[in-house]
Amino acid sequence: MHFTTNNKLHYTLRIAIAMCFVGHGAFGIITKEIWCNYFAVFGIGKETAYSLMPWVGGADILFGVIMLFYPIRAIALWLVIWGAFTAFLRPASGEPFAEFIERAGNFGAPLAMLILSGGTKSFKHLFEPIDPNAVYSDKTLASVTTCLKLIVFMLLMGHGWLNIIEKKGLLNQYASLGFGQPGKVALAVGAFEITAACLVLAKPLRSALIILFIWKIATELFYPHYEVFEWIERGGSYGSILALYISLKYINTGYFARNGATTKPV
Repeated sequence: MHFTTNNKLHYTLRIAIAMCFVGHGAFGIITKEIWCNYFAVFGIGKETAYSLMPWVGGADILFGVIMLFYPIRAIALWLVIWGAFTAFLRPASGEPFAEFIERAGNFGAPLAMLILSGGTKSFKHLFEPIDPNAVYSDKTLASVTTCLKLIVFMLLMGHGWLNIIEKKGLLNQYASLGFGQPGKVALAVGAFEITAACLVLAKPLRSALIILFIWKIATELFYPHYEVFEWIERGGSYGSILALYISLKYINTGYFARNGATTKPV
């Protein structure tokens, strides 16, 4: 990987996608119990679910690694579909709809990568490697920025919503950190994240995005089980926030317009 000013956005999304699906796949390998609920949506019992989990997890890890080292549009497209599908299994299994929204980074990071790479122009184009050094047109950058704004809005809104409704797992996190009234902490965090989500959608400020990037990285460290895997899986969230920060810099400074296109813009 060769990082330059031109390809920071590409590599940010690329690493975010890899983190998300490698982390998610790890839960399949270790057969995370809650996954049984998602298999049950299709009438699959626990015994069969446990036998299928490592295969599903292995595929996630494989696709994440491929996107890291040899990204192609076909896999990015699949991960958009798969990421949205697996996120939707949460409300489908009886969990709050906020669980789907909060995982917007899972499908949003590969979607932003697809848009950044010029979309899918033909079947053959799907299987061509994505060029990290492509020069982007103003239209492409504007589309990516809009996509990232929506994704960051959703993931912050979803997590804030889960705090407002006092999700048990979040309350346990706050209690484990020593807060005597975890319910009040959840309400305060929820109000902060929902407000931040609305500001990102209305008028994202780069300085605020850095704060939110650090906030997400820090707060996702406090899962009581499998902390490392949970933190890695949330790479789609961190990466989407950081990618929005970078894309806004390109747009605000007119970087590509000032430096000129050395190749055909996408």
